[in-house]
Amino acid sequence: MSAQGEDGTTASGAGTEQGPVRVFLVDDHALFRTGVKAELQDAANEVQVVGEAGSVAEAVAGIAHYRPDVVLLDVHMPDGGGAEVLRRVRPNQPDVVFLALSVSDAAEDVIAVIRAGARGYVTKTISGRELADSIRRVREGDAVFSPRLAGFVLDAFADRPGAAPIRDPELDLLTPRERDVLRLLARGYAYKEIASELFISVKTVETHVSSVLRKTQLSNRYELSRWASDRRLV
Repeated sequence: MSAQGEDGTTASGAGTEQGPVRVFLVDDHALFRTGVKAELQDAANEVQVVGEAGSVAEAVAGIAHYRPDVVLLDVHMPDGGGAEVLRRVRPNQPDVVFLALSVSDAAEDVIAVIRAGARGYVTKTISGRELADSIRRVREGDAVFSPRLAGFVLDAFADRPGAAPIRDPELDLLTPRERDVLRLLARGYAYKEIASELFISVKTVETHVSSVLRKTQLSNRYELSRWASDRRLV
C-alpha cells in the first residue's frame, strides 16, 4: 500500500480544536499532491497533512489507518474516483469530513460527489491560504464551495420552480421501476410488502434488487439504503 504517513506516526484519533486539522490527501497525480503539501506548509499550525494516496484502494486503507479529520478528495481517478471513496469509507467512518478538490467545475461532478457525502467542493485554482481556510471550515461544520459551484448545489437540492435539472449518471442507470423498488427498500419494506405495494411478484422484486445491486456495485441492503438516502430517494 502506497498510502504514506507524513508525520512519522501510526493511526491516531481525530485532532482536537487546539491542534492542527489532520488531513489526508487523495489524488492520482503525485506531483499535484506534492504541490498541495507545499502550499499548505505555510499554514502548518492550522493544517497537517498526515497521509496521502493515489488510488481508491489506497485511499480507503489509508483513511482507515490514519483516521484524519478531513480528506481532500480528487473527483476523477482511474479506479473509481471521489464518489467511490466516499461510498466505501462513510459507512465505517461517518465522522471523517470530505472536501472535494478537483480541476473539474462540471455540474455533474459537483452534484455526484456532494450526493455521495462530501461537505464541499473547491477547484484546483484555489490558493494555499484559501484551501487551508476551506479545510478548517468544513471541519467546523460549514459547507464550502468555489463561488460559481454553489449554484449547482442549490439548483439540485432546493426543489424550487425553474431549478436546472442536474443529472446523476449513476442514478440514471436505474429504470423507473428499479427506483420505486429501491425507494421502498430503503424505507424498510420487506420484499413481500414491496411486491404488494407495487402490484408485482416477490420474484420480480428480487430481480429488480439484484439489478440495482449490480448497477450500483453495492453488496447489501444497508449499502443500498445509504446510497438511496444520499440521493434523496427516501
